[in-house]
Order: sequence, then structure tokens, then C-alpha cells
Amino acid sequence: MTATTGLVVANIYYNQPLLVLMTKTFNVNAVEISSVPMFTQIGYALGLFFVVPLGDKLKRKKLILTDFVFIIASLLFAAFSQSPLQLKIASFLIGFTSIVPQIIVPMAAQLASDEKRGAVIGTVMTGLLIGILGSRTVSGFAGEYFGWRSAFIVAAVLMILLFVMLLLWLPEMKPDFKGNYFSLLRSCVEQFRVLPKLRIACLRGGLNFGCFCLFWTTLTFLLSGPPFRMGSDVAGIMGLVGIAGTLGASGAGRLSDRMHKNTLIVVAVSTIMVSWIILGFSATSMIGLVVGAFVLDFGVQSMHITNQTIILEGNPPERSRINTMYMFMYFVGGALGTLVGGYLWHYFKWHGIVFAGFTWATLSLAITLLFTKQSDK
Repeated sequence: MTATTGLVVANIYYNQPLLVLMTKTFNVNAVEISSVPMFTQIGYALGLFFVVPLGDKLKRKKLILTDFVFIIASLLFAAFSQSPLQLKIASFLIGFTSIVPQIIVPMAAQLASDEKRGAVIGTVMTGLLIGILGSRTVSGFAGEYFGWRSAFIVAAVLMILLFVMLLLWLPEMKPDFKGNYFSLLRSCVEQFRVLPKLRIACLRGGLNFGCFCLFWTTLTFLLSGPPFRMGSDVAGIMGLVGIAGTLGASGAGRLSDRMHKNTLIVVAVSTIMVSWIILGFSATSMIGLVVGAFVLDFGVQSMHITNQTIILEGNPPERSRINTMYMFMYFVGGALGTLVGGYLWHYFKWHGIVFAGFTWATLSLAITLLFTKQSDK
């Protein structure tokens, strides 16, 4: 399950280190091409809302394997796109179909014991974050030496291999929702309405993933200009720094089984704020960017794991629908961060990115501190 979450979620992020190469292929500016990852994230958010809840209604293995057919087709569409419009449509479809990790996370939570649920979620989510960040390294190198299209071809081949592995080894689990599809969607919205801790986690998660996307979407533009003048391969290598931060945060799930979860949230969001201070002084320093990326990813991963442990506490039967609303808002925040990042880079460059990232992290901390009691309900 951990391997699947990492390999599938990587599909959403292959495009970020390749943006500069795409601008050259299609002869467009950074603002227009920066919307490519935004379309992927919008597609992912909509896929989360309209497809993931089916994990409570349909047999999950069959649902996952069917979805894989559409993932492969979408990746090949992106690889052979002949215009920015085609690439944006393909990117939307990649996001819409690559929702398998959010079907698997509730499966893992359901299979785990109460005592180890946080640790299990932490393990699976670590695979997911490694996929997010490792995808940049893979696509960065592929794009620099074989062209940006090669990254999507490699991804399609990986999905075919993974399809075979899941067909052989993924366990089947029976659904526990008896209503129709529309009542299922209404139930998702109802979870958001009646669970204060879910609403707080959604707001917090969206803001902090927005910070994450602000940084990783615009980093490739920063590194391609003076004084760095580096290619997509170096932007990809930065993903390894993010992986290190993610691995460092993998213990958050275990700590959330023992400590007060809101304390962990405050520490995690404060860490994100510190990362933006470091990045603010690192517009011309590769060492500063490396340290800032590590601290940022450590904080975002710690916050994300703890958030999901909070909302899935007690193994509720609505687990897929609860996780759907959380991840829907999470990626709405990411899409907003990507969109805003493109415009901020165009008009204000790195200082605008840093100001927005620090502001959003500060707002997330304020929400946590103001609504601590509600987040316990």
C-alpha cells in the first residue's frame, strides 16, 4: 500500500520541474505554463470528491484497478500533447484519476489496530510524500536529458507494472455503505458540517499545502535564473532534500499515538513558519534553499500525518468520506498556492513567494490556536 501511494501520487508532480522546458517547447511565458500543475491539482481535488467516496460503496480493489486504466491513458495523453491546451486537459485528467492513494489510506487505517493506527497512517503517508518529492527528481533528470515528454512515458510504464502487482497482491475489502451515489456525496458534505475537528483540519491542511505548492512550483523558475542558471535536473535533485525532510517527519504518526495532537500541530506549523524565514534569506544561496526545503517538508509532512490521525481517530465507518473532504480541501489549497505562485513570481519574484508562504503559515497557526477546543470534537 505504501509503494502504491508513492508511485501513483508521483503522477501529479512530474510536471513541476519541467515547467521551464515546457515554456520553451510551446513558446509561452511562465504565467501560462505555471497553470499546468494547477489543472492537475484541480483535477485531483475533483477526483477526490467524486471518485474516492466510492471506496465506501464499491469493492475497493476493483475500483482501484479500473481507475488504473484511466491513469495510464491520461499519462500517455500528456506525453504526446501538441499544445498547452492539450497538456492542461491531460494534466487535469492525470489529477482526476490519480486518486488511488486516498482510497488506500482509509483501507490501511481500517486494517490497523487502534494502538498502531497513527503509526500505520504515518508509514503510508510517508510513502505518499516520498512519491510527491521523488517524482521531481525522476522527472527533472528525464526532462533534462531525454525531454519532458519522457517523464510521462516512464510514468505510464510504471503504472502498467503496478497494475499487475495490485492485481496479484492487493487484498479485497467489502464496502459498508448501502445508499446510492448521490446520498454518498451528500454524506461527504455532512461530515464536514457536523465534525468541527474535520473543518479545522481542512482549513489548516489547505493553507499549509498551499505553502508547499508555492515553494515547489516556483523553485524551478528561481533555479533557472541568475545567479543559479541551473536545469531541471538540479530542480529535481531538490526533491531528494524534500524526501529527507519527509523521512524525518515519519515519526509524527507514532508520536500522535502518545502525545496531544494539537501540540504536535502547533510545533509542525511553527516549523513551516521558520522554513519561510530561512527561504526568505536564500534567494541567492543554494545552501539556504536546501535547508529551507528540508525544514518546510518536515513541517508539512508532520502536520499532514497528525491531521489525518485526528480525523480518522476511532476508525469511524465514514472513514473514506471523512478523508475525502479533508483531501479535497487540502488540494484546493494546493491548487490555490500553485495559481497564486505563478502570478507572484511573475510580478514580485521570490520575495512575493516568501511573503505569501509565511502569511499562510501564520494564518494556519492562528486557526489552530483559536479553535483548539473545537478541533478536539
